[in-house]
Amino acid sequence: MLEYVDVSDVSMEEGSLRVDANISVRRHGDAALGTKTEVKNMNSFSGVERALDAEFVRQCALIDAGGRVEQQTMLWDGAAAEVRPARSKEGSHDYRYFPEPDLPPLVLAGDFVDRIRRELPELPAARRARYVADYALGEYDVEVLTASPRVADYFEATVRAHGDAKASANWVMGEVLGALKASGEDIGDFRVQPGALGALLGLVRDGVVSHTAAKQIFGIMVASGGAPAEIAAREGLVKVSDDDALGTWLDEVIAAMPAEAERFRQGEKKLQGVLIGAVMKKSKGSADPKRLAQLLAARLGS
Repeated sequence: MLEYVDVSDVSMEEGSLRVDANISVRRHGDAALGTKTEVKNMNSFSGVERALDAEFVRQCALIDAGGRVEQQTMLWDGAAAEVRPARSKEGSHDYRYFPEPDLPPLVLAGDFVDRIRRELPELPAARRARYVADYALGEYDVEVLTASPRVADYFEATVRAHGDAKASANWVMGEVLGALKASGEDIGDFRVQPGALGALLGLVRDGVVSHTAAKQIFGIMVASGGAPAEIAAREGLVKVSDDDALGTWLDEVIAAMPAEAERFRQGEKKLQGVLIGAVMKKSKGSADPKRLAQLLAARLGS
């Protein structure tokens, strides 16, 4: 939500967001809540999880040993993977709250609130509903794509460039997010722009390159940029449908894998994927898999 309304980039590692978490434990069957502690100094989501796990273990061990949990502030030490006491925690009556004279009461007029509400950008729930209605995407796809507004924007731009929402979603969730995770970069700095990804998906849709070859092309685009059609031509990844070329590769694979070829001939259909996969590897992903399946069946009589 904070990202969607442009309040914060919610980057905990860079200090844009901090978490202070309260935690208490009680024995199974007890009605009363245990004494809480507050855990601070957590600067990542994984840090929050590890810190709370550590404090949970500490409190349980203390209670099991006959001790008593004190209300206090604990600091998380990520390097040592432990929590340490920082100070005793006062009760609310000890804070001695009093009005701040330099901060008068703020009263928001109803028309002002209505105007701000009208000016809000599309929020996550509305975007999720639109993706289901307009793109016919499943719940999982929608959740992943709308988790970040910038990822959602990238996805929509890819759909505009390519036209197929499901194919665009699969590539954004798989190849794009995978590449970003591997590099650690932000999608705003990603080398492969939505238009270029849409063009690559168009090559797959039009039968110019295979899905396997498209992944190779995408890897080159991530590393050094370039137009997908030019990369396909330069790297010899344009789909080969010529029977002579396909037959040569297929014969070489059959000769190299006689046992698998014979088992396929005897009816082990699952070996079709193994044999075709070997041809795809030999052709660097450029062979037409559909035509290969036809030629394989013709050669081995299955």
